[in-house]
This record gives sequence, C-alpha cells and structure tokens, in this order.
Amino acid sequence: MTQAHSVTSRRKAFNIDYERDLNPQQLQAVKTTEGPVLVIAGAGSGKTRTLVYRVAWLIENGIPPESILLLTFTRKAAATMLQRASSLLKRSCDQVSGGTFHGFAHRMLRQYAPLVGYPTNFTIMDRADVLQVLRYISNEMGLTGTGRRFPPKKTMATIATRMANRGSSLEELLESDFSHLEDQGHDIAKVLSAYATYKKEHHLMDYDDLLLLWRKVLRENREVRQNMGRKFNYIMVDEYQDTNPAQAEIVRLMACGHDNVMVVGDDAQSIYAFRGASFKNILEFPNLFTNCSVIKLVRNYRSTQPNLDCTNAIIAHAREKFAKKLIAHRKGGSMPVVFRSKDEGEQAIFVADRIQDFLSKGTSPEKIAVLFRAGFHSYQLEAELNRRGLAFEKRGGIKLVEAAHIKDFLCLLRLTVNPYDPVSWTRVLIMIEGLGPKGINRILTATLGEPDPLNALRQYKTRSRWKNQVHGLASMLLSLRKETRLPKILESIKDWICPLVQNSYAGDYPRRLIELQQLCAMADNYDDAATMLADLALDPPENTDTSKKKEKKLVLSTIHSAKGLEWDVVFMISLVEGRFPASGALKNDVDIEEERRLFYVGSTRARDHIFYCFPSLVNVSGYGSIPADPSRFLNEIPAELMKPWNPDTSRKGHTFGGSSRYTDDSKIQETGTSLGSGNKFRPGQRVRHPIFGPGKVIQMINDKKIKICFDRMGYKTLHMDYAKISII
Repeated sequence: MTQAHSVTSRRKAFNIDYERDLNPQQLQAVKTTEGPVLVIAGAGSGKTRTLVYRVAWLIENGIPPESILLLTFTRKAAATMLQRASSLLKRSCDQVSGGTFHGFAHRMLRQYAPLVGYPTNFTIMDRADVLQVLRYISNEMGLTGTGRRFPPKKTMATIATRMANRGSSLEELLESDFSHLEDQGHDIAKVLSAYATYKKEHHLMDYDDLLLLWRKVLRENREVRQNMGRKFNYIMVDEYQDTNPAQAEIVRLMACGHDNVMVVGDDAQSIYAFRGASFKNILEFPNLFTNCSVIKLVRNYRSTQPNLDCTNAIIAHAREKFAKKLIAHRKGGSMPVVFRSKDEGEQAIFVADRIQDFLSKGTSPEKIAVLFRAGFHSYQLEAELNRRGLAFEKRGGIKLVEAAHIKDFLCLLRLTVNPYDPVSWTRVLIMIEGLGPKGINRILTATLGEPDPLNALRQYKTRSRWKNQVHGLASMLLSLRKETRLPKILESIKDWICPLVQNSYAGDYPRRLIELQQLCAMADNYDDAATMLADLALDPPENTDTSKKKEKKLVLSTIHSAKGLEWDVVFMISLVEGRFPASGALKNDVDIEEERRLFYVGSTRARDHIFYCFPSLVNVSGYGSIPADPSRFLNEIPAELMKPWNPDTSRKGHTFGGSSRYTDDSKIQETGTSLGSGNKFRPGQRVRHPIFGPGKVIQMINDKKIKICFDRMGYKTLHMDYAKISII
C-alpha cells in the first residue's frame, strides 16, 4: 500500500472545480493516481494543463508535495507547471521535486556517486571542456596535425554523445551516421576509451555521464532503488516520447515498490531519434508496467477541423501507433491549401506574396511561420523576403551566411568584386594550411597597397610551403575577371574551396558540400555577383536599445525547432522526395516513419491556415534543374481534404497551379547533356549517376524515363536521353 493508500477516499471541499476546468479525458488522467498511467496527448490537447491539475489534485488529496517527482525536458517547463499548480492551490509547490532528467540525476549522484567509483565532489564538464579534452587526447595520440584527417573534436563529441544516448556500439553508430569515417573506427575507439579513462582519473563527468552513471547506481544497488521508491511515491514524466533508453530505464527502476508512474506524450510527435530518443519507449510502456491504464487526449484546442482532418490522415499511415483521431474544439475553419510551383524561385515568390496578403489583412507578423525540413531549404525564400523588406527571424539550423563554410565561400566571391577587402582576404587566407596570422599580415601589407592586389599576390615572393596554394588562389581569381556567367564563377570558386572544406571539416564535410551546391544553385536568380552578395546580406545589426519595443517578425523555422509552438498561418515548403522525407532517411522504414511523424508535427502547428508547397523542379549544382517528385506524405492525404491554389487569385503574370495528385511528368522537362543512353536498364540493377552517385533502378516508366533510388539523394525520375547513367 502506498503512502496515499486511497487518494479518492479522502474527499474534501476542493478549491478547484476539476469537472468544470477539464474535459472528461483530462479529468480521468488527473484522477487516476494509483498504478501506471500512459496518457497519449495529441497535439494541442492540453497535456500541460493535465499535468498541472494532477499535481494540484494529489496535493489537495493529502499527498505530501515532497513525495511527488515531476520530470520534464527543460527546467523552465517544470518551473512553469509548478507555478501554475501553486496558483491553482493558492499555496506553494516548492517542495515538489521538479526538473530535468539530467538535473535530477546530478542531485542524486552528489549523494551516491561513490557507488560507481566517483567522489561526491566530481566536476561537470560543459561542451567547451569536452572539446578541449578530446582535442588534447587526439593530439597526445598523434592523430592530428599536418596530413592527418582525423575527425575534429566536435565530431568526436557528437559520436560520444550519440553512443551514450542511443546505447549503441561505435560500429553501429559509424555505419548508420558516419559511414565516411568507418575506416578510422579503430583510432576513434582508442580516443573514446582514453576519454573515459581521463574522466574517471580526474573526477570529471560530462552531460551524458549523469544519466548513465545514475542508471548504473540504480541497476546495481537494490537499497538505493528502494529508497527512491519510498521517497517518491508519485512520478510524472512529460514528453515521454522523447526519452532515450537510459531515461526509460531510470523511470522503471525508481518506481520500485509502487509503480505509481504517469507518463504523458504523443507517439505521433516522436522526432528526436538523432538525439537518442527512442520511439519504442512510449509504445512499450504498457509492457514495461503491467496493468497500465491508457488514456487518450484527442480534443484539440489549437486547430480547426479541416486542418485536423489532414493531420489525422497523415498519421493514419504510421506503421506503429496508438490509434487516435483529433477532434477540434474550435468551430469552422478553411481547408488546407496545396500549391505546386514551377521551381524553388516561384515557390519563394508565392510564399512571400501570401505573407504580404495576410499582413495587409491585419495578421501580425509573429503569427506567421514558414517551416521546412532543413535550414538550407529556405535560402531562396530568405533572399526573396529580404528583397521585399520583410523582416524575419530564423530558428533552427543557421542562416545562410552564418555557416563557416558558407562565409568562406562568400568571402571568395566578394574578392571577385572587391579585391581590396582585407576582411575577406584574412578569412580566405587562413584556410590555407600552414599560413598563420603573421604570414597573412605580411601578404596583406605587400599586396593591398598595390594597384592590382590579385596580380601582386600572384607575384608574391616567398619560400614558404604554402606558396603554390597562394599563387593558385590568385590565378583562379584573376581568371574569373573575364568570366561574365555567374554560375560559372560560383562553380570555379566551389572547385577551389571543396578540398579545403573536406580537410577542415573532416567530420561532416558531406553535409557542407551539399550546402555549397545549394548556394551555387541560387546563381540562376542573379545576373551578377554584386547583386547576389547584396541580397545575401540578410542580417542587419541587432537593435541593442532595450527601451524600444522588440520588432515583430515572421518566423522561419526547421520543424524540429517548431515543436510545441503554434501560429495562425503556417507554410510548409520544399515538400518533395529527397528533401521531405530527407534523402538520408530513404534507406530504411524506421527513418521514413520518423520523417512522417516530423511531417505531422509541422502540420499540427497551424491554428487557422496551412499551405503545403512543393516545386516541380529543384536545382542541383552542376546539373541544373531536375524533376522533383512530391513528398509521399502529401500523396497520403486524400485529395478531397485539401484544395489546390487557385491560379486566378495569384499575382498577374504568374502561372501558379495545383493538382489533386500533384504529379504530371509530361509537363516537366529535364535538363542535361544528351548521351543517348537507350533502354538498357532493369529494376533492381545498381547504377551510378555523376551527380547523385550510386543507386538502384526502381522502375522503367517508359522507353525514355527511369526511376532510381539513389543511396544519398533518394528517389529521382530521370530522362534516358539526358541522364548520364552507367551500370555498376
């Protein structure tokens, strides 16, 4: 029998009218206090409200606040919930233990760390400390330096934390996430082993150690488990779908002797596998805790029913799920709109036009959001918004010109416009191996005062080993003076910088090279480098005058960063295969399922209006415009639940259109150099494309068209007369 023995038996005159304030399902979750409870809280269904009222219910029924534990994923979330509960009760909830998994584990290890070989005065390393230690160890082992391409410290830190959060081996992680580093697996393992030893010897823990060592304490010490069970009679966990295997086991071990655990979450919103979150945790909770009550919150207080009809259809295709259909509390609403553009440029124009329409009708900017799968998907839209003077805030990823490799690239482009720019010269020259600040200062002193700095640089005399690279850089920039075609200028710069990017960012250079390709693809929108550079200057200095009201801006955000938020108007862009779902997710069904859940999360952010946008053609550097298949997730939504954008309402001169099934290959012209490939391929055959790399033939659509699933770029439909395809 728990401390509460029978909460509902001790009736009293409550200060809170639970029946009035909660819907029937929320009320059931609040009052079901004994035994394990799984609350499946659909998007916008009031899960926070449910947790707050449950804390209040327990305390009003005589449960000592200090025996309640509320675990969340941010300290702010826990503090907000307890403040709201205090307001309801008109008494403090300070004695309720609330906080993050990591914060709670830290507090416990201050008492129990000696059980796992640490003193209680251990030190917690922050990110910078971790990077410094990993760099030190790599240097001591002779794995870094000239001519070595060992992963940088940031990549090593990422590998270490993913192993910890997922509970996976190094071999499994390299195969799934870092295949380009598999040949260095032995050295990586040596560094990680030395890193673990170093921490233990110096009484150091990193962020992940807090969970792993607290779990180890609980696993190996029955008395500690029993103490936890006696101390915390009621455990509540928010966002349970985002827990990793260690966190789920910690909850199980701490509920020793009572199993009074309520977890709240939504399997349909599990989108953090890359951080180690396990989708299986929430599905398997009823098996982990026997006699579990499952309560579903399906009344949505955010969106209108037409929007929810679409989101219900999206998640209905999930292979593993707790079946539910969200029902709108609000009445009315307009149907979601689907818009098919000719290309990414037209997509950007369409979204900017619609945003201006909403603004002109009184919608406040901060109530409008544009969501996308990856940060680079919004580059063309950012440029379009900047041209129109529409201020925006970008969340998730980083803005185009903030990425280090993009800054390097743009500095090279600036030097084709202004060779007297010392800031750009400094950034470019520091990329050359062996050339340090003193050498750069000597170069700039000798060249920037000359009538032609590029010629002066090409003739710069030095015996240093970096001489050939510096002279080659000058020759490349001089040759671009005669080039009038911007795409050719960008390609030449990319060819020069790519080897340096590969050496400088050994851990994640494939991603960075793809982003450089996306930047080059923007050249089609500009006549010259100066105009492009001006448009890419997207970030004016921040206003530091706190006395002025902060400017309201529309939001551009990755969907991962949008989780838990809402806007009146939402645009989801670049909804094509290879971008959403991402190309890297096309290899297995597990990743596709997470992409579907991510699509669902994005779709449930809209209160009133949602626009699904996708281009028929996308730009790939070095190949031009190629056909793009609409996202499979769009095709899973019944056509009658959405309406195509009406071309008659678009700006004059634009030919926007839509289709209920969105695919019309006869209207898409592919580009490239004709090789007359002929029909010599068959399904299942391994082939190679010069841009997309290796892949497998999926379907011969007709004598001229072939559908291929490329290992890195996903599904592509190509024309046999133009595609440079070879059999592997």
